[in-house]
Amino acid sequence: MSKTLAIDTSSFVMGIAVTDGDQTLGEVTTNIKKNHSIRLMPAIDDLMKEVSVKPKELERIIVANGPGSYTGVRIGVTTAKTMAWSLGIPIIGVSSLEVLAQTGRFFRGIISPIMDARRGQVYTGQYQAVGSDVQRIEKDRLIMLEDWLAYLVEQNQPVLFIGQDTLIHETLIRDRLGENAHFASGSMSLPRPAELARLGQKSSVSELSVHSFVPDYLQLAEAEAVWQKAQKEKGCE
Repeated sequence: MSKTLAIDTSSFVMGIAVTDGDQTLGEVTTNIKKNHSIRLMPAIDDLMKEVSVKPKELERIIVANGPGSYTGVRIGVTTAKTMAWSLGIPIIGVSSLEVLAQTGRFFRGIISPIMDARRGQVYTGQYQAVGSDVQRIEKDRLIMLEDWLAYLVEQNQPVLFIGQDTLIHETLIRDRLGENAHFASGSMSLPRPAELARLGQKSSVSELSVHSFVPDYLQLAEAEAVWQKAQKEKGCE
């Protein structure tokens, strides 16, 4: 058995799970607009005490490493890296979109997890149920929603959209895909930290050091992108 801590703060949802092999010892999910940086460590501490697991018993830490909220991803990854380094155990990153996609494992067609990226853009990817698992068919991407829907229309298959941000774009999606558009409802639109743990346990441990582990934002935060552009322009003067 292998005790694992899973952390997901890549959206408004904060998810934490402690597992032992295939067994979920405890799982906490909240869906409120409150600061993850204040709530995450106390929630981890409380959950581990509830399931009687001490930090030194953990063998790996798994974190949803993006894409998603720049601040949220950074908080989760920084916390995971700090704990992994202090405990001397591996850290494993899993796509936030891949975690979302898992709730569609009984859907026959394309599974499209959606996270809003503003200005008509979304983070998404193409997934599909294979047996009792969900696998990535096309890589995760940052794309204009109009372009993504045009691609899905060409596939001419039923599409399951998963994620709370689908509500923002539901009208446009239905307009473009018609009867091929399906939407996960209720708790199916929330990422499960226990699924994050399961996916991370299936992944091989990276040879990279904890310090080399970085989030997968798929894009720079707007302020950082503007700063880098300004630096390049200065270099051209």
